[in-house]
Amino acid sequence: MYSAFKTVHSYWAYLALAILIIASINALIGMSTKKDFGQRDLRISLFGLIFSHIQLLIGLILYFVSPWFAQWSALGMGGVMKDAQTRLYLVEHPFTNIIAIVLITMGWSMHKRQTEEGKKFSRIGIFYNLGLLLILSRIPWDAWL
Repeated sequence: MYSAFKTVHSYWAYLALAILIIASINALIGMSTKKDFGQRDLRISLFGLIFSHIQLLIGLILYFVSPWFAQWSALGMGGVMKDAQTRLYLVEHPFTNIIAIVLITMGWSMHKRQTEEGKKFSRIGIFYNLGLLLILSRIPWDAWL
């Protein structure tokens, strides 16, 4: 079960990252060109939100079925925090990505309340880019590529 979730989590990450990058670039272009926030922009942003939430759910399941999770019992908090790789998989990666998804969700929620088209793009642009930056900062690149 672990290897199946790990594979899905890894491949879904490519889709989620690609759509988040597209949504972030689309928002930045919309901010700079001052165009209206249309249905296409709404869908791109919504797909970024949906794909990132699905990735989070897959990741949370993976977290609890992973052999890494047993390290909490074996090493305790101090042991987990002393080992850089264990800390990355058990603390930094999951919690940073949860914060990133919260930021993306905030951007989506804030854009819905805006009446000015430019502010819709700016809310999506700011929060999606912050979330994307956090996600990119905590990907275990050596294990993923």
